[in-house]
Amino acid sequence: MVQFFSLIDLIIAPLYLVILYLAAKNIQQKKIAANPSYRFFVKGLMVKIFGGVAVCFIYVYYYGGGDTLNYYNDCAVLVNLFMKSPILPFQYMLGPDTSLWYSFDSDTGWPIYFSDIHAIVVVKYTWLLCLISFKSYLGMTMLLASLSFWPIWRLYQTLIKEFPNLTRELAYALLFIPSVFFWGSGLLKDTITFASVCLFASAYSIILIQRKDFAKNIFLLIVASLLLVKIKPYIFFALIPGSILWFGGVQLSAVKNSLVKGLSTPFLIAFSLVSGYFMLSLMSVFLGDYALETVLDKAIVTQQDLKSEIYGGSSFDIGDFDPTVQGILSKLPIAINAALFRPYIWEVNNLAMLFSGLENLILLVFSIYLLVKLRVYNLFRLMFRHRILFFTVYFSMFFAFSVGLTTSNFGSLVRYKIPAIPFFVISLVIIWTSYKELQAEDRLRLQVEEDERRSGLKI
Repeated sequence: MVQFFSLIDLIIAPLYLVILYLAAKNIQQKKIAANPSYRFFVKGLMVKIFGGVAVCFIYVYYYGGGDTLNYYNDCAVLVNLFMKSPILPFQYMLGPDTSLWYSFDSDTGWPIYFSDIHAIVVVKYTWLLCLISFKSYLGMTMLLASLSFWPIWRLYQTLIKEFPNLTRELAYALLFIPSVFFWGSGLLKDTITFASVCLFASAYSIILIQRKDFAKNIFLLIVASLLLVKIKPYIFFALIPGSILWFGGVQLSAVKNSLVKGLSTPFLIAFSLVSGYFMLSLMSVFLGDYALETVLDKAIVTQQDLKSEIYGGSSFDIGDFDPTVQGILSKLPIAINAALFRPYIWEVNNLAMLFSGLENLILLVFSIYLLVKLRVYNLFRLMFRHRILFFTVYFSMFFAFSVGLTTSNFGSLVRYKIPAIPFFVISLVIIWTSYKELQAEDRLRLQVEEDERRSGLKI
């Protein structure tokens, strides 16, 4: 039986923590003079590591089991297999074919996720971290948290190039949201998929906006896409329409006529949806259960399964729906609300959910405030002002809809919605700041007009 905490953790974990801290501090000192945003680098990494370590303790001592412990078991089994025959784990990474099952024995232990095509990807890409951390559960988690921090920091650096006056706000949105750095830092699918989304967004932005390093960023875009398709294909589903919409928004920026821009918006949205549909249809062979032909039935099955899941939280129900486009769309506002703002603070029934409830309350209040202040008209004005909002708003809404539709358990919901929350907060931050800028410009314009009018009267 695999032992999760042992003497090796007492040695490796503090050692890796010191090494990672000193390495991060060195990077920060080299970069901060030219790039002041690096003042968040060490804090961001340490928070990420803290979140990963906290997940370890929560799953061992609070839940008493769960995905992360199963992943560690399988990684430790592969390390044992490596000690038996160094070539076999690499064959396992390529397959594994069923014949490899007979390579495991009582000395190596047996993998739990041998037949789970999505879960096994996590094991394939993390067991080497288990090897170099000498099978330390905490050490391995620290390494994964540190590696997954790089794509997030890369996206942060990409965004502040466009919004240099939002370094603090964007740092909080990407690095310091409690539920994100907690559930997105452990040995879980969510850590890898959130990092992949950030890698996808940063690479796509550099290609689309900065127009440089094409070969490198196309490669990173492909890597991120493959990871998402292999681990959680529905996240890739959510990225496609927003990416096409962002591309179209950038192209529309060349149009000077505001009327033409306004009239083009509905066609742009429709084009993104149709293009996304055809792209996903072509990719159905790679998406398996998440292919367009089966995804509606999959949504219902997943929702029903999770209603009975006990994961340290409580079940909730957005109501039954038919596996049709009309049935799915009828749940649009309820599903988005559930994913972004639930559990409400009054639905919290344990300590693990308390922080999520408080976070959701703050997010809900800020969202309502912005909605009242901006109204729909100003929202569209701002989206044309910053085309990245086409991506961040669409992705966070579409992904929240997908998660809210298929999840019926708060314990699962706080994990599954991780990719949506930072992008939703990024959207709110950009919209709020841009709205204040727009108000200042409108006041200046009115003042200029008033001054001109008065000058005319004097003459």
